[in-house]
Amino acid sequence: MRSSLMKEGLTRVPHRSLFKALGLTDAELERPIIGIVNPKNEVIPGHVHLDTLAEAVKLSVSAAGGTPLVFPTIGVCDGIAMGHVGMKFSLVSRENIADSVEIMATAHPFDALVFIPNCDKIVPGMIMAALRLNIPSIFVSGGPMMPSFSTGKKLTLSNTFEAVGMASVGKLTDKEVKVIEDESCPGCGSCAGMFTANSMNCMTEAIGLALPGNGTIPAVNAKRIRLAKEAGTQIMRLYQNDVKPKDIVTADSLQNSLKADMALGCSTNTVLHLLAIAHEAGLKLSLDDINLISKATPHLVKLSPAGPDCLVDLDMAGGVYGVLKRLDALGVLNRDTLTVTGKTLGENLAQAEIKNPEVIREPKTAYSPDGGLAILWGNIAPDGAVVKKGAVLPKMMVHKGPARVFDSEEECTGSLLAGKIKPGDVIVIRYEGPKGGPGMKEMLTPTATLAGMGLDESVALITDGRFSGASRGASIGHISPEAAAGGAIGLIKENDIISIDIPANKLEVEVDEKELNERRKTFKPLEKPVPAGVLRRYRKMVTSANTGAVFEDY
Repeated sequence: MRSSLMKEGLTRVPHRSLFKALGLTDAELERPIIGIVNPKNEVIPGHVHLDTLAEAVKLSVSAAGGTPLVFPTIGVCDGIAMGHVGMKFSLVSRENIADSVEIMATAHPFDALVFIPNCDKIVPGMIMAALRLNIPSIFVSGGPMMPSFSTGKKLTLSNTFEAVGMASVGKLTDKEVKVIEDESCPGCGSCAGMFTANSMNCMTEAIGLALPGNGTIPAVNAKRIRLAKEAGTQIMRLYQNDVKPKDIVTADSLQNSLKADMALGCSTNTVLHLLAIAHEAGLKLSLDDINLISKATPHLVKLSPAGPDCLVDLDMAGGVYGVLKRLDALGVLNRDTLTVTGKTLGENLAQAEIKNPEVIREPKTAYSPDGGLAILWGNIAPDGAVVKKGAVLPKMMVHKGPARVFDSEEECTGSLLAGKIKPGDVIVIRYEGPKGGPGMKEMLTPTATLAGMGLDESVALITDGRFSGASRGASIGHISPEAAAGGAIGLIKENDIISIDIPANKLEVEVDEKELNERRKTFKPLEKPVPAGVLRRYRKMVTSANTGAVFEDY
């Protein structure tokens, strides 16, 4: 029992006394101590209700013979942090969350952990911590938000961002904007579409660290509370059988999650986070591996922002396991991987159902024969770039146009709203990568503004930053190496011709190598001033997006 380190023997009299100050009895101290990681706060809609789930977990852990103790982590709401300096801190929080859980669970050696994540960086940060600690762990997310139906059509957070662009070109009145603002986010939960939070909660289920239903049961559904109770019971079984995260997260289960990712058309951020998770697990994963999986996996589901359906529709259609069942019929899954149910993926699939083939399509009616994400390479991105191919309009899959170059997201947004971006342009936003930002900001404000203005039909955007899962259009991110690290995106000049060919996985600037080499001779990367603190430390330690923006080994 790991918790023996802090509670058994004569030398632990002070420790037991401190636990008794919490009201714990001798009987409770004799039981396994189960940590419950609850990032509940009153800032993030996806987290505001997590106390309800934590209480459900506590009840079932106690009933199964454990002693539950709750502790928190921080969280950043990407939607609220979007478009200002706060977004620099979002990806940074992933490492902070992993570190804080490691600190708490090592300083107070728990026997097992139940993680209750819900939003963008909280999910991967907690998975990284679970792998680093490698003690029995299970995940139960807070669940997705419902869409709004109040206007007669589904509204989600992405509608609010796109409303900015629509209003700026006179497509919406102030009254219509106010209705979208008031109605799009009707209650608690991670935002209703296949954005990053829900993408990662689905990945947690597909990789085997969460029970079936984790990624899709709505936050407001009582099934979510029952799932939390089941997770509390199951963590005690995992503890008794000494099943650890690294027994579950293997090369095979990681491949399963990536195949689910491609079939679901998840956020481009899943690439960033799954690379970091693989690194934490000691597994090798590259953008080449991800592209091979994408090429061999059909795109079966289109959720907001790529399509009209939301997570609740996927849940009613059969959930993540319904998608896995489709993939299993193709013979592409590793069925023998272990999951937190105590059973293999193949055994779990025996209970899966596909209830709506319009939401979870068959391979013969797939949206495309390959996956919802694609990796691009070329002289701009020799180490790769990522695009959510499933959310790109067909006419923009191949595009060529003059570069409109900006050294920050804010510069770009200002030009957009001033009407300075024209059809056919290719927006280049650089110095927003992990080091350059620093923090690798999401670019939902410019991508949603483009979509709202109707320019997503004719304008592409490339960046060494990244995108919210709510972004759509020909938005290509994670360009590596980034400009701040001397990457070729820093060499692009205004009106250089940028060539994009997503089916061919190509991203090029049409400037010959001799000219690029001449530019390199005088190129000095811009270094944005950063005050002392977490961002300065982050800049010194973080690696490129193609590695998952993990910290350098030291």
